[in-house]
Amino acid sequence: MHTLLRGLALAFLVAAVGCYPAEAQDAKKGTVVEFDNLKSTTPATWKSEEPTNKMRYMQFKVVKAAGDKDDAELIIFKGLGGSAEQNIDRWKKTFTPPEGKKIDDVAKVTKIEVGKHPAHYLDVTGTYMFNPQPFNPQSKAEPRENYRMLAIHFEGPENVYHIRLTGPAKTIEAAKKGFDDWFNGMK
Repeated sequence: MHTLLRGLALAFLVAAVGCYPAEAQDAKKGTVVEFDNLKSTTPATWKSEEPTNKMRYMQFKVVKAAGDKDDAELIIFKGLGGSAEQNIDRWKKTFTPPEGKKIDDVAKVTKIEVGKHPAHYLDVTGTYMFNPQPFNPQSKAEPRENYRMLAIHFEGPENVYHIRLTGPAKTIEAAKKGFDDWFNGMK
C-alpha cells in the first residue's frame, strides 16, 4: 500500500513538473525592459499588460497591498516631448496636497543618473486626480485619496522616457524597493 501511494505521489509530481516547467520558471522572472540598449528585469510580481493606448510604450499592473482597494499601474512612455521640469510640473499638478500643505511639501524631486544619462525622480503623495482619458476634453478626473506616484523623466542615449508608477500609497510603498532596484539595475 505504501509503495502504491509513493508511486502515485511520484507520478503526480513528475506529471506536474513535466506540464509546467516553463510557466514555473517564467513565474519567477520579470519582464526585461529596454531603454536604448540599457536593460533591466522588472520584479516578477509586476504583470505586463497590453498598452491601453498608442502613446504607451509598455504598461504593468502592480498588485495591491493588503487593505488597499486598487492595484497600482506602471506606465512607460517613449519619445514624448517636454523637459524634465515641464513634465515633473505636469505630474505634480495631477495631485492635490492635503489641506494646509503645498504640493512641494508632499513632492520630492531627485536628480539621478542611469548609465551616465540624466534622469529626474519624482515622489509625490496626495489626492490623485485620475483621468481615464486625459486628452479628451469631455473626460472628467476623479479624485483618488491617499495616492502616491513615483515618476522618472529619463533622457536615454536616443529617446526620452517617462516612467510612472501610480496607485494607493500603501501599495506604492510596498513596490518602491522593487521599482528602485529595477530602474537602478539598468545596464
